[in-house]
Amino acid sequence: MRLCEALSSLILVLALAFLYNDVNCEDPYRFFTWKLTYGDIYPLGVKQQGILINGKFPGPLIDPVTNDNLIINVHNYLREPLLISWNGLQQRRNSWQDGIHGTNCPIPPGKNYTYVLQVKTKWRLNKILNDGHNLPFPHGLLINGRGWNGTTFTVDKGKTYRFGISNVGLTTSINFRIQGHKMKLVKPAKNYYIDVSTRFTKQILTTTSILHYNNSSNRVSGPIPQDVIASSLFQARTIRWNLTASRPRPNPQGSYQYGLIKPIRTIILENSAPIINGKQRYAINGVSYVAPDIPLKLADYFNISGVFSVGRIPTNTNKGKSLLQTSVMGANFHEFVEIVFQNWENFLQSWHIDGYSFFGVGFSSGQWTPTSRAYYNLRDAIPRCTTQVYPKSWAAIYIALDNVGMWNVRSENWARQYLGQQFYHRVYTSSKSYGEMNIRSQRMHFFVAGPEVATL
Repeated sequence: MRLCEALSSLILVLALAFLYNDVNCEDPYRFFTWKLTYGDIYPLGVKQQGILINGKFPGPLIDPVTNDNLIINVHNYLREPLLISWNGLQQRRNSWQDGIHGTNCPIPPGKNYTYVLQVKTKWRLNKILNDGHNLPFPHGLLINGRGWNGTTFTVDKGKTYRFGISNVGLTTSINFRIQGHKMKLVKPAKNYYIDVSTRFTKQILTTTSILHYNNSSNRVSGPIPQDVIASSLFQARTIRWNLTASRPRPNPQGSYQYGLIKPIRTIILENSAPIINGKQRYAINGVSYVAPDIPLKLADYFNISGVFSVGRIPTNTNKGKSLLQTSVMGANFHEFVEIVFQNWENFLQSWHIDGYSFFGVGFSSGQWTPTSRAYYNLRDAIPRCTTQVYPKSWAAIYIALDNVGMWNVRSENWARQYLGQQFYHRVYTSSKSYGEMNIRSQRMHFFVAGPEVATL
């Protein structure tokens, strides 16, 4: 009897062991629900209508750990369709949820959609731009939704703190500094200004928050210290990767030795501000982007003709007449490419590429030429998804096109982006493999293609 009980226990243990081995371990899933509504906000103390997330402005903070799966269910209670996009998340193999007009249908009023995202919303200044005018200069800067000295960060002397600085504005770049600190909290205990100011604008806007030490009773005082506002190519070149640190790194090129890989081709992208049909537009290589009625990704998947053609935007500068086009540039999966951003305007340009990290290998003033490669950083450039291009200057990047999909390349100045300074990079492979997720796994809304209606 005891032998039978022992054998039964052994069989049960073995069964549990086999069951345990069949379980697939995944990274944690974190679920959020966001409800977007209109509400009153008071930036700079002036009442106006804003978009709230769960009744808050700014919206809720998501603080994930690397590899967390964020499932965010977004409910649109606004009176207009809503598109949500995010920067910095590569959306590996999944341009279906890139949150850009070329890849997604908007969320209709009263509907919901599930995203992995950093939120940006449709904005109400499009009429000004559609009428051929530029956006007005902003009234002020906000830090965490508050104006001058409206936010206080309380810290303890001797401890090290990490500040995450995100410029979520639409038009201007900013400087960020902490009075009396070199971004390390080692100074005597007192209060200090945290100063944020615009760059490369005729009028300089400044706002402040307060860095307060717990054991300090002194109030913040004195004028804000002056600082250099001009561009710094030297600073851009000196931001490098610490290759001696003992920690994991992104590895988009397989060996991480990106400087040993020869690009198969060079793409030169030059921004401009042409007048087309009597209205202000912005262009890349002489082409100003026009959004189609059907998202490009869906038109590509269902082979809907007449929506776009690959190659409508040249891969080099174009000095001819500027055109309005639905611009899509073609590329092959696994290409390793050099991209040069050339900026001849008196404007600090900022370029973002969805779906990728790339290496910023070169920054300089004037015109880029093939001889400029002699000054590239081919050893320890940092991976990024956005790069600056200073006025009358250029920036060069190396990028491995290892993410299949339809990816947006755009100016991060949203007025310029809205008026055409963007295009889509179609990274293509003919093989149906694990290179891209299947559209059928995505909860998509419907779209209209001529007389046909497709529901996904």
